[in-house]
Amino acid sequence: MNKKTISDISVEGKKVLVRVDFNVPLSSKDPNDTITVTDDTRILAALPTLNHLLDQGAALILCSHLGRPASAEDRQYRMDPVAERLGELLGKEIIKIDEVVGESVTAAAKKLQPGEVMVLENTRFHPGEKKNDLGLASQLAALADVYVNDAFGSAHRAHASTEGVARAMRAKGSPAVAGFLMEKELKALGKAVDNPPQPYIAIMGGAKISDKIQLIDNLLKKAEKILIGGGMANTFLKAQGHEIGRSLVEEEAVPQAVRLLETAGDRLVLPVDVVVAPSLESEDQPQDVPVREIPADKMALDIGIMTIQHFNSSLQGAKLVIWNGPMGVFEKERFAAGTNALATILAGMADQGTEVIIGGGDSAAAVAQAGLSDRMSHVSTGGGASLEFLEGKTLPGIAALDNEG
Repeated sequence: MNKKTISDISVEGKKVLVRVDFNVPLSSKDPNDTITVTDDTRILAALPTLNHLLDQGAALILCSHLGRPASAEDRQYRMDPVAERLGELLGKEIIKIDEVVGESVTAAAKKLQPGEVMVLENTRFHPGEKKNDLGLASQLAALADVYVNDAFGSAHRAHASTEGVARAMRAKGSPAVAGFLMEKELKALGKAVDNPPQPYIAIMGGAKISDKIQLIDNLLKKAEKILIGGGMANTFLKAQGHEIGRSLVEEEAVPQAVRLLETAGDRLVLPVDVVVAPSLESEDQPQDVPVREIPADKMALDIGIMTIQHFNSSLQGAKLVIWNGPMGVFEKERFAAGTNALATILAGMADQGTEVIIGGGDSAAAVAQAGLSDRMSHVSTGGGASLEFLEGKTLPGIAALDNEG
């Protein structure tokens, strides 16, 4: 990693603006309810950075987006429950401001003392956030002496609080650096991008192949094999000429699947059997059938037992494994067996010294649901960001930070 981090700078007596990823699940979307944080994983992930800065004598101004509000009128996305949970975890009172920028924010920031923590309102309440508005970025930069980006999950977005503020901070001659979580993500995922240890095997799942064509192309340059499961496997199976029944398939992506199969040959490892049912809601007993025998009136919703064994054999001996995307509709217990079995296999491999990286999003949720997160080498906090990083793309929120040396 060639970006400066909070270890490279002094923050004593300084005000530090930290872009965190506190886009956490909430208990309700009704603004009249008492809303609480239902999963504080992302808040916990930011604590090493926040505690380090506080221990070094900094005053902290935190900003994050939360959900997808249409405007500031969507009060159910206010940062209050997040600030409350953060205060419980840090063991201190948090100053919560009801604006993103403005006179009240500027006044509160001026009064902020070392050791104090202030949380700004949801950055997406400001119309300039997603537009990467220079005025908003400059106002944010004016609040502090240092900018720290610790929100890897938002680093692929060129927004005012991720990319614009870093440039504005640097323009006034002040540091813009990475936090510990950002550093950890870049080091872990960087292993797969820069010079991966071999054998390196990737596992791709999830619903859509179209979202991951560029990623598969990039992985084929570096990985020995790519195991394909989930809904995206259906498009590959159709490209092979199989009847896929009522299974989810991207017709427009079939030609790309044909191309990838021709290019990769047996380096793309597809399911040999699948679990089928008439629908997600059907109460019929799911069946495990070979891929050549998928009934016309049923849909594939998980990988089958033979595929789990086939994937397990393919993974043996790997020194690096990256997994992005579940093997089936894991949110429903009836179709979670393939995803859970794969998570168990990978946890065992990690125990034996294989570097196992979970690429965020649904994969991270599936591993957490199986209670195996702690046994993986690294579980990314970024879904879209980790995908784009593995595709070899430059992430604007990282590119804007100070370089080492």
